[in-house]
Amino acid sequence: MSILTDTEEALFSLRSEEYAEFQQKLTPNHGREHFIGVRTPELKRLAKDMRKRSDTDGFLSVLPHRYFEEDQLHSFIISEEKDFQQCVALLEAFLPYVDNWATCDQLNPKVFAKHRDELIPLVDKWLASGLTYTVRFAAGTLMRYFLGEYFRTEYADRVADISSEEYYINMMRAWYFATALAKNYDEVLPYIEQKRLDPWTHNKTIQKAAESFRVTDEHKKYLRSLKV
Repeated sequence: MSILTDTEEALFSLRSEEYAEFQQKLTPNHGREHFIGVRTPELKRLAKDMRKRSDTDGFLSVLPHRYFEEDQLHSFIISEEKDFQQCVALLEAFLPYVDNWATCDQLNPKVFAKHRDELIPLVDKWLASGLTYTVRFAAGTLMRYFLGEYFRTEYADRVADISSEEYYINMMRAWYFATALAKNYDEVLPYIEQKRLDPWTHNKTIQKAAESFRVTDEHKKYLRSLKV
């Protein structure tokens, strides 16, 4: 049988109606028919088996997928690709079809950590794409790989300068700045003090930083005083 048939049969053999209902509520921009109901550990095990097959490309090349779980499998397979150029090629073929926050946030290629210099031009291209989840992925990439010792204000500027009404973009922007406050407080605080962000993202950043165990109580108290 083809990998498409095998994959669909494997997914339905693992289905849970209750979990499908739960997943649909977390991803409300999709109807119930889009969800099979397979838990993440089982999806990761299936993705691992799929990577060993010689016909994996037969699954990756058929886009868009019908089910949320197929999108998740696609994300897990890309995230484990060890060749940077191949990873980028697979990623750029897939990103235009990513249509929910969960699949977007599962995309986390491990090989990126070894290719930070090559990532920045790609991040700039993704930020300019105009696609909600491609922009979210770009901001998430800056959060994952360009904070701490790799932080530069020019990277934070890129996230601050995103102009969007999209909830899932601005939530990622808030997540980025809250994480940056935890890791690079002194460098990032001026973005909050100077109100570089739109009011919603500004306040959401403060809220998320105040909920973080990585931000000191003293810093939380001061951040709360900066709400608008």
